[in-house]
Amino acid sequence: MSSPEGREEPAALGERFDAYRRDDGGVGVRNRVLVVPSVICSHVVAERVADASDRAVCVPHDHGCGQIGADHEQTERTLLNLARNPNVAGATVVGLGCEHLQSGPFAERIGEHGVPVRETAIQDAGGTEAALDAGVEATGNLADAAAAADRTDAALADLTVGVVSSDLSPSSSEVADPLVGKTVDALVDAGARVVVAGTERLVPHRDAAADRAASPAVAEATRSAGDRDAGRPSNAKRVARRAEVAEFDEVVGTWGNAEVAEFVPYGGRATIDGGLALVDSPSRFEEAATALAAAGASVVVHVTADGITTGHPVVPVLKVTGDGTTAAALGDDIDVDARTADSDELLSELSRVAAGGRTASEAHGLTAFAINRVGPSL
Repeated sequence: MSSPEGREEPAALGERFDAYRRDDGGVGVRNRVLVVPSVICSHVVAERVADASDRAVCVPHDHGCGQIGADHEQTERTLLNLARNPNVAGATVVGLGCEHLQSGPFAERIGEHGVPVRETAIQDAGGTEAALDAGVEATGNLADAAAAADRTDAALADLTVGVVSSDLSPSSSEVADPLVGKTVDALVDAGARVVVAGTERLVPHRDAAADRAASPAVAEATRSAGDRDAGRPSNAKRVARRAEVAEFDEVVGTWGNAEVAEFVPYGGRATIDGGLALVDSPSRFEEAATALAAAGASVVVHVTADGITTGHPVVPVLKVTGDGTTAAALGDDIDVDARTADSDELLSELSRVAAGGRTASEAHGLTAFAINRVGPSL
């Protein structure tokens, strides 16, 4: 099969691997049990529960108590869709008992989407040790079921791939981002779904970003996000400041050439069958990776000139850099050196990871997790 431009399809797109097809049609490349603290107060117990199983991962966070309105809704939406990520075979919710985001009703919501789920709360179980014991037993049962899950034949075109470039350094915008953009084009041409993060960089380019939309609704959502971010304080807005002096094509180099077919709110789930979706998320890696995982990505490509080494608990993260100093200093932490690699090689790396090969951050056991905030918590 050839691409629409008549180029030969990269060989890696035809490579097959064993994956996990979930009941909702998502295709996962890992088979993990997610332990979710419903509130910051239960995150230590949740982490200990996850530590007791080789198959379990935890997403400790600072939320679930004292949040109101849009922030509470965003936290719940994000955690719910993380539990629905195709890499997740089941979830254990660990609560305290008096939090705003109650663990019992939240676990029920997860179960409504067909995800095997268990729940325990410290106050209801009779204390920390009782909740820990209950959580370990429940998670062990889910892990046993996950280990017996059938795997299915798949290819990169079956996946949702997440992309974030966390800076606009010259080595990223001139070297690494264009490499990823070519890779995104190949994935989209093959029928994959690609979700990209980093909306704050669109503030000075709102009209151009809206013009890339495939529909008026997506254009309006994109423009509205830019208007919102334009009114926010500029602290920690290095990417936005660099975007002001860059051309639009530089700013969105990782997008490739496809139109944006969907605008996904932070913590929301992408619904298009294939093509390019924009996720409403800042470019900061921890928050962006969480948004991409919630959107349904089973693997994430992260462009970093700064040398951010951490991965994510739910999805494997391929680190790509175009910076020579970073590549030399952090050779064991970078998966792809964009100065020497081409898009076929990046696709081959994606295929290797999808087949079970570890990324650098997985090999080192490095993960980070964060949820973006809409406003202040009380």
